[in-house]
Amino acid sequence: MEEDRTIVIEGGASRYALKPARINREDILFCVDVDAESTAEMKTTGTNGRPLIRLECVKQAIILFIYNKLAINPDHRFAFATLSKSAAWLKKDFTSNAESAVAALRGLSATKSSGRADLTLLFRVAAQEAKNSRAQNRILRVILIYCRSSVRPTHEWPISQKLFTLDVMYLHDKPSPDNCPQDVYDSLVDAVEHVSEYEGYIFESGQGVVRSVFKPMSILLSHPQQRCAQDDLDFPKSLAKKVPLDEAASAEDRHNGNNIQTISQ
Repeated sequence: MEEDRTIVIEGGASRYALKPARINREDILFCVDVDAESTAEMKTTGTNGRPLIRLECVKQAIILFIYNKLAINPDHRFAFATLSKSAAWLKKDFTSNAESAVAALRGLSATKSSGRADLTLLFRVAAQEAKNSRAQNRILRVILIYCRSSVRPTHEWPISQKLFTLDVMYLHDKPSPDNCPQDVYDSLVDAVEHVSEYEGYIFESGQGVVRSVFKPMSILLSHPQQRCAQDDLDFPKSLAKKVPLDEAASAEDRHNGNNIQTISQ
């Protein structure tokens, strides 16, 4: 995007500066996978002494996201959909009212296994909502939380239509002969690249720990119009960069799991 940059000369040295640009308010559509795999237990215990399930952890992370996003700009708005065989509205009207958004979110519940996941309707709805958002000088983003380890999502969507930005958080089981999380992840990467207007992010975790949900959700607070490419993300910092050189090699060996190109083993 060289056209968005200018070169400023100061004392013989040059530096890049971004040209002033309007950053639009966001309409954010959360689409949460409610397949039976969303009830898989995590390694963290809830207040009732029982392990949290993925869906409850996701709800908590989204609630925190909503309050933090509204603290950044109270004019951002939220709506909610679910994904089983296809997408369906949970709360269609976008709202900046946190209590209303949270109330809708708490109505989420899991269903039985649906066997397939078609994203076509989700993309169709998002494209229409994106046009409505643009008419109000806003942009639309879809955040998909996907929980299936052996069902690759499909879609039929023309690559020429990039009207919104897609982010994905993928929670899955460990690879095994009975599932194919790497193939599922690759399909999700393809979907992000296929439909996203701005830089879309995708995160995955098969660790089953709460921080693997909350940490990516905090990164997704970033506005699509202000993002760097995901390959250029430089946080969290590797421990190897914070220890003496003679300890760097062993620290690097211990620091794994941040490479989004490979499913967690």
